[in-house]
Amino acid sequence: MTRQENLETFFRNGRSVILPIDHGCAIPVPGLANPFELIERVNPYVDGYVMNLGLAMRASDNLAGKGICLRTDVYNTRDSGEGAGTINVFGIEEAEMAGAHAVMNMLYPGGANERINFQEVADLIRGSFELDVPTIIEALPVGLGQTAHYTLDKVQFAARLAAEMGADVVKVPYPIDAKPGDFAKVTQSCFIPVIILGGAALNDDAALLKMTEDAMEAGAAGIAIGRNVWQHPNPAAIARSLNAVVHQELSALEALALLKEPLD
Repeated sequence: MTRQENLETFFRNGRSVILPIDHGCAIPVPGLANPFELIERVNPYVDGYVMNLGLAMRASDNLAGKGICLRTDVYNTRDSGEGAGTINVFGIEEAEMAGAHAVMNMLYPGGANERINFQEVADLIRGSFELDVPTIIEALPVGLGQTAHYTLDKVQFAARLAAEMGADVVKVPYPIDAKPGDFAKVTQSCFIPVIILGGAALNDDAALLKMTEDAMEAGAAGIAIGRNVWQHPNPAAIARSLNAVVHQELSALEALALLKEPLD
């Protein structure tokens, strides 16, 4: 497949609903004990998945027609010491072996090991051009879980940095200080598609759907939301509602009402 064809595996009409299920390398994962069952339940509402290599190699039978994004680093919430933040462990060759359509790696501007991290991301992007495997860079100011730094200005810079380094798509947090419409500052200053992550489980369906609606209205190309789906009491139902906001342009209130309707 060409680079564009690989990207289009994730995007329908320029929009995407991606489910990250790569968290097992970083945190305890209640709600993700059986990823194969989860995939089967949410598949109708998800365009692609982010996975570690072990799962990607074992879940291929469940993923026909879906985008597979291989996580190429092991990431953590530590902010000091050797290996803090992110450690690159795989590359484009493993993605090709696993049949992945893209790769994902953390980029932490302002992080403790910034020099090493930037070079690892640059090496990944450089290698991606040889095999036409797109890169989706997860750009988080300072590091994972450093939410105090996820301000509008810092998220805008992180997104633009990933674009300037050659990423095909950038995944960023929704800024903690963003008001409705503010996220356009991020999307309009970034010349590649921007998707938002969900972060820790909000336990608030209305807030999650409103964040998604605001991001999409401000020019986001989609979402990559994990824990707020697979730690939800009904993962398939919330995935359907998120899909409705992204692909059908339902409002957050309409998507919230959809949660009460039975699944097909």
